[in-house]
Amino acid sequence: MPAALQTARTMRLSVFLLLAVAGLFYVKWQPYYGRAFVAASEHAIGHSILMGEAASAPAPSWNAALDYALAYGKAIWKAMVLGLLLGSGIQALLPAHWIGRLLGGHGFGGVLAGGLLAVPGMMCTCCAAPVVVGLRRHRASPGGAIAFWLGNTVLNPATLVFTGFVLGWHWTLLRVLLGVPMVFGLGWLANRMAAPGREAAAGPWLPAEPEPRSLAETGRRWMAIFGRMAARLIPEYVVIVLLLGALRAWMFPHIGPAIGDQWFWIAALALAGMLFVIPTAGEVPIVQAMLALGLGSGPAAALLLTLPPVSLPSLAMLARAFPVRVLVAVAVAVVGFGVLGGVLAVWLQLR
Repeated sequence: MPAALQTARTMRLSVFLLLAVAGLFYVKWQPYYGRAFVAASEHAIGHSILMGEAASAPAPSWNAALDYALAYGKAIWKAMVLGLLLGSGIQALLPAHWIGRLLGGHGFGGVLAGGLLAVPGMMCTCCAAPVVVGLRRHRASPGGAIAFWLGNTVLNPATLVFTGFVLGWHWTLLRVLLGVPMVFGLGWLANRMAAPGREAAAGPWLPAEPEPRSLAETGRRWMAIFGRMAARLIPEYVVIVLLLGALRAWMFPHIGPAIGDQWFWIAALALAGMLFVIPTAGEVPIVQAMLALGLGSGPAAALLLTLPPVSLPSLAMLARAFPVRVLVAVAVAVVGFGVLGGVLAVWLQLR
């Protein structure tokens, strides 16, 4: 390899690592470190973004849509900008064969690497989506990318700590016991559903481009990719968030003791949790508020498992990065894990 090319690659890698570490420290690591002490001392991390102090969400209206979108946007905008920078940075700064070597295999090794790489990210499902798009554009396998996507929320160490301090460590244990097979099992399933030959023929690959030789050329390419990603992902994302904010009263019932541990409530809230969108760790105050209003442990466990990993906006953002059958299978399986979690919570009599 020519020395100039090696130097350029080293510089681009350094820029990407600096962005990742500095960005995650500012957006995630430092705020969550302080928030953990709040959770430990107050046994709470805020109000439910879904319905606040009320027992039900506001009736469908433009105001309900806008209020939720603004509250949600205020909570996640920094992480979304970072996600777009990282997703475009992967494509502009890193050679495709690096990602392919780490996450491109269709064996379990790529799935394991994707899940473990997600742990320090701690992003919500929508903010992780641009990074997943970048990984897929650079030859990450479906399984490795799915494990990374789900691992950001399900294996988020900060959320697990918040859950323990706020809800109780038995809830954290339940989430870990089902979250680990969710992340790595669904990653493995995604690889099985996307045969290597078919994936190579139909993957969302960009045409090969010569590697940039200067920082100026790299910067221009990076900003161009960033702009394309933002223009394609953000509008549909905003529209769906507004829609979900308006219709949340139809997705989630009036919460009270009447919403018990019946199987249909567990299944219904597992489905609603999979479709709805929340910021990172938003499920913790939501479940805390609902339990205080008398919600059964089964539906609460279903929400704890299905609210974080998948949402309708994040599925839409990834629609071009995966075969539709893979995304549908992941969404259905997440609901299944939620139902299983609800059944276990009832059986174990968790509160």
